[in-house]
Amino acid sequence: MKLPTLSEIDAAAETVYAALPPTPQYAWPLLAERAGCELWVKHENHTPTGAFKVRGGLVYMADLAARSPEVQGVITATRGNHGQSVAFAASRHGIRAVVCVPEGNSVEKNAAMRAFGAELIVHGQDFQEAREHAEALSAAQGLHMLPSFDERLIRGVATYPLELFRAVPDLDTVYVPIGLGSGISATIAACDALGLTTEVVGVVAEGAPAYKLSFEAGRPVSTNQAVTLADGMACRVPEAEAVDVVLKGAARVVALSEAEIAAAMRALYTDTHNVAEGAGAAALAACLQERARNRGKKVAVMLCGGNVDATLFREVLAGV
Repeated sequence: MKLPTLSEIDAAAETVYAALPPTPQYAWPLLAERAGCELWVKHENHTPTGAFKVRGGLVYMADLAARSPEVQGVITATRGNHGQSVAFAASRHGIRAVVCVPEGNSVEKNAAMRAFGAELIVHGQDFQEAREHAEALSAAQGLHMLPSFDERLIRGVATYPLELFRAVPDLDTVYVPIGLGSGISATIAACDALGLTTEVVGVVAEGAPAYKLSFEAGRPVSTNQAVTLADGMACRVPEAEAVDVVLKGAARVVALSEAEIAAAMRALYTDTHNVAEGAGAAALAACLQERARNRGKKVAVMLCGGNVDATLFREVLAGV
């Protein structure tokens, strides 16, 4: 896959900023004490959908509306944040949005997708089964299949690491959670576009290790299941193009226990009073895991989303 250039990312930013402002990056002193380094948090939990995905949806949908004005509807699969992005962006163009989610998906993410205008279909035991169902419905109903990984999505998503790198240009390391790969691919693209030497570190859950296994094997490696409280990282079939980008541009991929993810969710709340979903806290968890490596360095973590169900968040805060 050809990653977007600086001019392409800047052009995508014009589309993104027509719908939302840049998000902040803050250096929180309590987090710095906890991590033992200068630590910056990129707050993608502050977008209108509470997650970074909306940037990609806006750019993809603008491109689709311009190139294929005859398209009446799109369909996609998601665990929640991508689906909110698609619904939010589709509504701006008057395009029907159908979203497939697996059984047991986040109740509050489902509600948010419906509120943004999505028609929700519940199918399958996990994201992969929901994705395959969406592909079948796309063919049967003549809906445009909108993927979760695509160059246009990356172009839009890359606007957020670009904001971070321009605001804090001398970072030693940045940690990025990996779901299907758009976030880390976009971060690598922005880093390369600016000619930076910042290390990009991918983050997965031990219960969903496909991208770590793929990084170590040098090729896509699927798993039989992907079970983690960080539903945004619950991928068992990695994208081959994303694996290629990670292999070329990431320094390493770190795996987290469920306890580490939950602890980072609590830390973000106590130290910054920001709510982070599991995937949103994963980058911080990885930074804390590598505390010794980061001593004295300037580090950033991507708080990629804050859409966690209240029931789950109460349990996490209580340490259940």
